[in-house]
Amino acid sequence: MRRPLAGALTLTAVVDLVSLAAGWDAGHTVAKPLLMPLLAAYAVSRGAPRLLVAALLCGWGGDTLLLFDAEPAFLAGMGCFAAGHICYLALFRPYGEARARSAFLAPAYAVVLGTSVALLWPDLPADLRVPVAGYSLLLTAMAYTAATRLGLLAGLGGALFVLSDGLIATGVAEWPQPPRPDLWIMLTYIAAQSLLVTGVLGERRPRESAYGEVRPTTP
Repeated sequence: MRRPLAGALTLTAVVDLVSLAAGWDAGHTVAKPLLMPLLAAYAVSRGAPRLLVAALLCGWGGDTLLLFDAEPAFLAGMGCFAAGHICYLALFRPYGEARARSAFLAPAYAVVLGTSVALLWPDLPADLRVPVAGYSLLLTAMAYTAATRLGLLAGLGGALFVLSDGLIATGVAEWPQPPRPDLWIMLTYIAAQSLLVTGVLGERRPRESAYGEVRPTTP
């Protein structure tokens, strides 16, 4: 089942990205909601933990809601993604933190968070400022934790998630956008979720020690 699912996911991602590049809204509308269920199904075929599947299905909810061009749908979609980040944080928690990466990434992500919120704040609609700031904090925490507890692939996934959602936020703030901004948003988002899945599945599953502390198993 893994190869057919991987093939279907790749084909759907290509259809979605090509549709966005060509300005074909119907193709994007059909393909986008299929991406995370297919990625979740692939993850299940690889023995994925439940929290990973839950995070991806929260992403599916957010993807679907963001297809609707209305503020209530945007807020609900952001809530779905926030729930997904909470699932990721709970999933990453049992893994040990790499102190060297933590010492470098903690101030780096703090600067990214503080700068982006400060710059975006005046240009966001007033009723979205606090939700976007709160969501940005949760997203940054997920990206930082992915990098410091799982390593390179998951860390890249978290960073790309920050970039993807940053592009969405600058669009909401009506900042100048690159050509075909939705294409870049989806490209970085698909890569982010795929790398997070790959990073999680590439790690040994955590186990519970004799003292009740959950630790990753070692080869």
